[in-house]
Amino acid sequence: MNDFKKVRRALISLSDKTGAVDFARSISALGVEIISTGGTAKSLRDAGLSVTDVSDVTGFPEMMDGRVKTLHPKIHGAFLALRDNTEHVEAMKKHAIEPIDLVVVNLYPFEQTIAKEGVTLEEAVENIDIGGPAMIRSASKNWRDVAVVTDPALYESIIEELNVNDCSLSLNTRQRLAVLAYTRTASYDLAISAYLAKQLSDKDLAFLEPHNPLGHLVFIEADEFAEGRNTSGSECAPTENAIVTSSELPDHLDLQLTKVTDLRYGENPHQKAALYKTDEPGGIANAEQLHGKEMSFNNYVDAEAAWNLVSDFEELAVAIIKHTNPSGAGVGATNEEAYRRALSTDPVSAFGGIVAFNRAV
Repeated sequence: MNDFKKVRRALISLSDKTGAVDFARSISALGVEIISTGGTAKSLRDAGLSVTDVSDVTGFPEMMDGRVKTLHPKIHGAFLALRDNTEHVEAMKKHAIEPIDLVVVNLYPFEQTIAKEGVTLEEAVENIDIGGPAMIRSASKNWRDVAVVTDPALYESIIEELNVNDCSLSLNTRQRLAVLAYTRTASYDLAISAYLAKQLSDKDLAFLEPHNPLGHLVFIEADEFAEGRNTSGSECAPTENAIVTSSELPDHLDLQLTKVTDLRYGENPHQKAALYKTDEPGGIANAEQLHGKEMSFNNYVDAEAAWNLVSDFEELAVAIIKHTNPSGAGVGATNEEAYRRALSTDPVSAFGGIVAFNRAV
């Protein structure tokens, strides 16, 4: 198998168009044909770029208020066909399917939509992307032949690699991009599931629990995914068959705690929670929030873990925490150096994590 694959055709379909024009201009200058949809195609044309409408490829117009655009064999066949498979190549010729080598897609802003005050169920549902995840999954399955870019932050590195490799991307790059792509669709679907679960009654949730394919993960806090976070990974409360003996618990427990605030809910949407603090100074419970929406239960747990980790260091340190586990930690002469070292430990798992510095930022 050739390690490098030439990029000749690209499909670009974006909700977040940050950097899209510059990226498209760069690949167009390398001779790449650009296929696009709706608003993305318009923005690229307005910038003076040559664009082929996806409807010209499929032979079908975009329909149903844009709900159906790319769900077509001439699109997904162009992603999924194995270039070294004779039967696949013959099928492409028979049905006039031309391969697509680069897929640049990001999704409707579902997480941001449900984070808005007063959002309705109808508004949330309209921001559930169907075609985007389908394209990401199809193209990522064939990462041997196709590259999938789901984050504008990656545009610069992709262009750099194309420029130095005769408009080709390496197998390693394509595989790494596929991992990120599947991580994105997984977090997106879990955010949708969690939000819809919040619309159900406790009785409905209890009914669904035995059938939850994620086991004891239950229904994850949707707000975690509005921040790009992954699942909490924690187990539910004990089942009715679980036995806790009195010897496992202390005879007396005296805690002097002061409530800081009620939280929207606990580790899972059906649980209640509040934040309490002791009279001791320091700690996340005593910290002042300078920006952003109200923190969740899981945010506080991870923030406390992150702060505890960096507090163990006298030298300048940074920690990145996901589900109370460090996905990375680093020390350095500057905040930037320490952060880059922490991020390099596991840049995939760090996505959406809580970052703590033990120096002022």
